[in-house]
Amino acid sequence: MSLLQEIEKRRTFGIVSHPDAGKTTLTEKLLLFGGAIREAGAVKSNKIRKGATSDFMEIERQRGISVATSVMGFEYDNIKINILDTPGHKDFAEDTYRTLTAVDSVIVVIDVAKGVEEQTEKLVNVCRMRNIPIIVFINKLDREGKDPFELLDEIEQKLSIRVRPLSWPIGMGKKLQGVYNIYEEKLNFFESSAAKFKTEESLELSNISTKTLEPHIGNEAAELLLEELDLIEGVYPDFSVDAYRKGEVSPVFFGSALNNFGVKELLDCFIEIAPHPQPKETEGRVIDPIEEKFTGFVFKIHANMDPNHRDRLAFVKIVSGTFKRNTPYLHVRLSKKLKFSSPTAFMASKKTVIDEAYPGDIVGIHDTGNMKIGDSLTSGEKIKFKGLPSFSPEFFRYIENGDPMKSKQLNKGVDQLMDEGVAQLFTKNNNGRKIIGTVGPLQFDVIEYRLQHEYGATPRYEQLPVHKACWPTGSDTDIAELKRKKHNYMAKDKHGNNVFIADSGYALMMAQQNFPDIQFRFTSEEQ
Repeated sequence: MSLLQEIEKRRTFGIVSHPDAGKTTLTEKLLLFGGAIREAGAVKSNKIRKGATSDFMEIERQRGISVATSVMGFEYDNIKINILDTPGHKDFAEDTYRTLTAVDSVIVVIDVAKGVEEQTEKLVNVCRMRNIPIIVFINKLDREGKDPFELLDEIEQKLSIRVRPLSWPIGMGKKLQGVYNIYEEKLNFFESSAAKFKTEESLELSNISTKTLEPHIGNEAAELLLEELDLIEGVYPDFSVDAYRKGEVSPVFFGSALNNFGVKELLDCFIEIAPHPQPKETEGRVIDPIEEKFTGFVFKIHANMDPNHRDRLAFVKIVSGTFKRNTPYLHVRLSKKLKFSSPTAFMASKKTVIDEAYPGDIVGIHDTGNMKIGDSLTSGEKIKFKGLPSFSPEFFRYIENGDPMKSKQLNKGVDQLMDEGVAQLFTKNNNGRKIIGTVGPLQFDVIEYRLQHEYGATPRYEQLPVHKACWPTGSDTDIAELKRKKHNYMAKDKHGNNVFIADSGYALMMAQQNFPDIQFRFTSEEQ
């Protein structure tokens, strides 16, 4: 198969939503249709999820939330699909934002009862800024929820996107009879199927009328459906694949992921309309996937994918050319050649060694500490991919060793977990104490849990009032003067960069006034 055929065969997308909208459940049902798993883990309650394939970290299983991006690949209808299931919780948004740099489209999951929630707005805003094509899946149709037209209005207003329904519900909650698939002109009947895979019953109805619908859904439901379909045609624009791929219009599907209802229609339409791997910007030029020479970038690092082997994996998105096993590639930041003997493809926590990978694929490479998020790998060209965000932490705590016999375990664990990019480590200049900074307080619980269970360490936190961590840039003389006069406020980050840790807004303002030639930046992305 040629490189072009391999590219056209691939779809790489992310699934994003607010917590509890059913994102992980939808991911699993997509895997069911792809034959990647036999039975999905049923969601027993909001807090307990048993065996969710994409939630492979123990703390995720305990809390029933996703805290790390999972990568899953499978084939469906001769299309190679790569799903990136992202955390929904706002405290893990940084991981999700980075993941969105590695996808070519997204599916946004919305709870029919709750509508558009805060985290969904933030994530869709990132997608919109990058013109990432969006498909909306309105989930939990088997429960009572908002009026469908009201929901569409809310989506357009809160998410600032134009929508076009491609399926429409017939009833909701206890009165749910099915959906009419506008895109395929089919009537799909609802039947609760719990967690097991099933192909739902459908009926082709291209020329629908009260007469053709009534035997299947009754007179009242038939008349209401026809009335609502007329309204859809009058209010919403005709669906255009081109407009969708440009990010100008978002198709909307209705269903119930838990019951496998509406998922196949979503998947069938997705593989038909979603874009194959797209060009990506670097600081010098745009890289086209069809280019023969290999390029890729690291968008995620995960320590201890398998705690038994203490392996650390860097997730690489292939942008162009063909990635080959045991072939030396240039690590641009380090200016040295590296080759990888066991690159892997993913099915959640299951990994298989591969010989080749193509644009759109996500490859895991074993890393001994060479990789940082944002690093570029190429066949030789010196390039740096753009758009990987980095955030200034908002929450800070001292981290101490609770057991003098386990200092080595703590240091190793902190060192490796910080490389994942989910938190940042600062070491104070005046006393050498270590500070962890995160974008959300729940991260501290995850870090503590992983240090205890993956590294056998005994961490202890101490509260620390900090307003902001800033990266000062300026002349060597000015920086030296800042470090002398503000010694108690200065620290180093994990990469040896100077950091100014302000305990209040006033302290930061005074430093900016007293050192006008120094720029205090709130991101270390360019360091």
